[in-house]
Amino acid sequence: MMRHSMLALLALMTAILLALTGTAGFALAEEADDDADEWAFEEWNPDAPSLRALIEYVEAVTDENSEDFIPEPYRIATFDMDGTLCAELNPTYLEYYLLARRILADPSYTPDAEMLEFGRMLRDHAMDRSFPEGMDMLHATHAAKAYAGMTLDEFADFVTRQLVRDADGFEGMTYAETFYLPMIEVVEYLQDNGFNCYICSGSDRFICRTYVEGMLDIPYENIIGMDVQLKATNQGDEDGLHYVFSEGDALERTDKLLIKNLKTNKVFQIARDIGKQPVLSFGNSGGDVAMHNYTLYDNPYRSAAFQLIADDEVRDYGSAAKGPELRKKWEDMGFTVISMANDWKTIYGEDVVRTDEFHWLDDLAENITPSDAAEVEAAAEAPEEAEAPEEAEAAAEPTTGDVQYVMYLGTNDKDTNTPVFTQAEAIDRAKEILVRHFGGYTIQEAHGGWLGDDGKLYQEYTLVIYLSDTTPEAVHAAADELVETFRQSSVMIQTNPTQTEFYAGKN
Repeated sequence: MMRHSMLALLALMTAILLALTGTAGFALAEEADDDADEWAFEEWNPDAPSLRALIEYVEAVTDENSEDFIPEPYRIATFDMDGTLCAELNPTYLEYYLLARRILADPSYTPDAEMLEFGRMLRDHAMDRSFPEGMDMLHATHAAKAYAGMTLDEFADFVTRQLVRDADGFEGMTYAETFYLPMIEVVEYLQDNGFNCYICSGSDRFICRTYVEGMLDIPYENIIGMDVQLKATNQGDEDGLHYVFSEGDALERTDKLLIKNLKTNKVFQIARDIGKQPVLSFGNSGGDVAMHNYTLYDNPYRSAAFQLIADDEVRDYGSAAKGPELRKKWEDMGFTVISMANDWKTIYGEDVVRTDEFHWLDDLAENITPSDAAEVEAAAEAPEEAEAPEEAEAAAEPTTGDVQYVMYLGTNDKDTNTPVFTQAEAIDRAKEILVRHFGGYTIQEAHGGWLGDDGKLYQEYTLVIYLSDTTPEAVHAAADELVETFRQSSVMIQTNPTQTEFYAGKN
């Protein structure tokens, strides 16, 4: 009897093994693999202690049977921006880079003498970071003044034009792409587990909103940062309590700084904008400690704080020597440390290379457009010297009538709405075509944006091409090539009557 029972058991086991090697077995194995790979964290080293700590925390607080369970409305995670989600020093903070370009290389802006002096200081000290005391507030007040009068759309356009430039010190990415791929995975992982993710940055709120576009699925209302006072374009000096926003108005930046969002100011802004205590906090510097402590102390729910240390000297510009000291400092405060060098498989992607070549000084030195305001004022106040008629006659060739053609060339594929070439490649391809059709041309970099039918904001790196002393036929012939090469639906062409003067100077 026992022998028959054993045979029956063996038969049953054999049947099970056969079934598992069949289609059903493969389906079960495949389903299990799918579950296991749902969050594989491909950009992280799988044995990273910080990653294990994060996963253990999330699994505990999302398990309804766990004593650590947190209902979804209270799963709030806050992230610092620079140095936590994206590159911080290459060679300086993004917001410092933007302000330097605004002061020293933006043809639409003329700084006064004090602003120009600050811009030169910012340029000259960024590489060795030898800024004066109180640089945080010095930058904030100068930035508020430098961008005052720009509408929010104009400011976003200015930021975007700089973001499409190649990131200094690296090969293979633009400033817009300088996000840490492992941290993008963290944000997506948390969102998939019912967390509401917020950015709480020391940088300008509206810089951050433009910066994250297309890189992180974090809505604008979840982005907190430094703030300036806004006004309506037609408001004038009237107080907002009395002025009525009307048709034709747009929102405009002023020079009044409301808050620099660092340290405990971050706690205040979180309370104002979110209204709930975070349960997770991510940062990288002393400016984030207050936000971490607010997350950890007196929290009714289980909470955790993670602190990145920039200790990767191969793929980024960190300091391995400072790693152990920083780790002890942050762990003594109760934070879980993320080591960029040891915990991450990659930072920006395998195709991005640290070059140790910076064009910061040359770039800004060569493109300075405004003159020192004091020199301009002195020249304006100096008496004009009378010019002899014969000298004036010899100074310039006769002014003649002319037509200027302006072409606006988009660089996104008309079907996929993705860039056809990199920024550098786009300019090179355009030059190859233009030089064959015209004796001369001028190219400016710009950026356009539009709200699609799907409600998403689309942005496009654009080349603005100026042509003179040519014909409509030549312009259209070049446009035919540009449309085909850049896979465009069309190229916008403007024709402007103008006056051309070839001025050779007094001598």
